[in-house]
Amino acid sequence: MAYGDLTGEIYRAGVSGTRPELPTDPTKLAAAARNVLSAEVFGYIAGAAGTEATAAANRAAFERWRLLPRILRDVRERDLTVDLFGHTLPAPVLLAPVGSQGLVHPAGEVESVLAAQTLGLPFVLSTVSSVGLEEVAAAAPTAARWFQLYVPSDRDVATSLVGRAEAAGYGAIVVTVDTPVVGYRPTDLDNAFLPVLHGHGAVNIADDPVFLAGLPEYADHGAVMARWSQVFANPGLSWDDIGWLRGQTRLPILLKGVLHPRDAKQATAIGVDGVIVSTHGGRQVDGTIAALDALPDIRAEVGGDFPVLFDSGVRSGVDVLKALALGADAVLYGRPYIYGLALAGRQGVEHVVRCLLAEFDLALATAGYRAIDELTEEALRHSI
Repeated sequence: MAYGDLTGEIYRAGVSGTRPELPTDPTKLAAAARNVLSAEVFGYIAGAAGTEATAAANRAAFERWRLLPRILRDVRERDLTVDLFGHTLPAPVLLAPVGSQGLVHPAGEVESVLAAQTLGLPFVLSTVSSVGLEEVAAAAPTAARWFQLYVPSDRDVATSLVGRAEAAGYGAIVVTVDTPVVGYRPTDLDNAFLPVLHGHGAVNIADDPVFLAGLPEYADHGAVMARWSQVFANPGLSWDDIGWLRGQTRLPILLKGVLHPRDAKQATAIGVDGVIVSTHGGRQVDGTIAALDALPDIRAEVGGDFPVLFDSGVRSGVDVLKALALGADAVLYGRPYIYGLALAGRQGVEHVVRCLLAEFDLALATAGYRAIDELTEEALRHSI
């Protein structure tokens, strides 16, 4: 069944008076989620760094590119599949790593990974998840799972985390490299809100056996969190650490947070398996180039065969199409599915992502394309 068939399901249900319980317009999800979340939690999910200029630039970049549809091209059959690291995905979409999901739903990441399993899409678990990586894996054993790593300053703990992820069946390591320190986030600062201080985000490191071995036998919670802060913070992270990490696992390694073409080129030289063009959703550095504006130059620098994924600012299926046309192999989808999680748990995540895929499928068809490998920059025009 084509993803676009979702619209037919909705219209047929409407004959008997049934309407979707959640918005199908992705721009309305944030407002709906704001009504069910505390100001602190909503601010943590929706907020960005500084004046939020980078977050705004991410959206403005999508608006500057416009589709140039083709006609009369027989789009009855569409192929949305993509091959990544030896696996075929049904669509070029992954659920992005978002930390501390227990803030928005009691089961947190378990609900999200179950939705991903149903959809057949990869779920990327954050280092700072509310639920431990083994528990998430056990909850959805057939889901495609990747593990996002904030590389700890203690290499032994880093090795342990990567080994645990590999043993639990995670299929790739996504190393976030744009967070040597946490960015200046006024919304969180005004609310004096840091999730780890409210019991969300420490579990993967705080329960790690190597981490615990570095503590006194009867360490109290304060001592555990003090050591967690020391280990988690890693402003000295460098290319040497990435080279070292490459030797610690057989799994594919992707660097997330790449914006400069030279950094993307260096990633290829050091043995990294892919890059993710990302501004961290605008949450780290205010005033940067938009992720979408960085994408074509990075693709040109690394060539056509090196995996380049995209993250930041994606809201709609049309956005997915634009990112693919500009050189991405797949996109990571973040905030909107978290709003779905807040509104209706697993079913909310499924609804939000199904709507994204339906719009992408229909946009592909109405623009005159049958497969994602047909998409190039020729499908777009830049509008000032």
